Amino acid sequence: MQSNDIEAIGQSPLNRSVLRGAEILRAFKPGSDLLGNGELSERTGLSPSTVSRLTQTLVVAGLLQLDREERAYRLAPLVLSLAHAMRSGSLVLAVAAPHMRALAEKERVNVGLACADREEMVYLESIRYNRRVALRNVVSGQRVPMELTSLGRAYLATATTRHRQALEKTFKQRNGSHWPALKLAIDEAIDSVEKHGYCVASWQPEVVAVSTPVMSPDGVFALNISVSTQDDAKQVTRQLAPKLLALKKTITRDIARLHA
Repeated sequence: MQSNDIEAIGQSPLNRSVLRGAEILRAFKPGSDLLGNGELSERTGLSPSTVSRLTQTLVVAGLLQLDREERAYRLAPLVLSLAHAMRSGSLVLAVAAPHMRALAEKERVNVGLACADREEMVYLESIRYNRRVALRNVVSGQRVPMELTSLGRAYLATATTRHRQALEKTFKQRNGSHWPALKLAIDEAIDSVEKHGYCVASWQPEVVAVSTPVMSPDGVFALNISVSTQDDAKQVTRQLAPKLLALKKTITRDIARLHA
């Protein structure tokens, strides 16, 4: 749940079981498709008895499947169905995707759109048309670290001070001695967004990514263009940034027209 969602709820009572159930579902990631109660307890910080009760409930609800031989759980097809419904119902994605694809095909670059979930960014769309073979395959639904990526840093530039400070506590905890240098890079990226409208990061070898935040009535999104290249990052940024900002302008204009 994002901070703006929590603020909108205010002081309304929350169902703790639903929140804990969401933590169970979040524990499943690529490479962790089959998890037992013990592993889920470690990943969520919930007690074994609570995890056992929740996993049984999630199986009955159709969100988890039990592998009896392994005595472990995997996500059920309903989760994929919900993801499809979310994507097909996203107004921002419906508006942005055609423009993203057109730019990706024309310039032979990778174009992505993501939103925040806690301290990570989740790709809603990822169109891969880079002229060089990418070092990794990015698909819809993939999660990437907020603090390391241009997408995440573009999002952080829009966050309230209170929300950003809360996130930075998590970043500091999981990055250890690398945090001081990383904090400086995040601050520089936020300053770049405020001054130029975009930020750049190269968290993967030979990959340059330029991102900008996109504000809409449905929330804050982050839009990026990336390429796999050995060229100078500053030169690549000068080439990509105008294209990214023009794409953002077009998407923002079309969203505004739909909400007019």
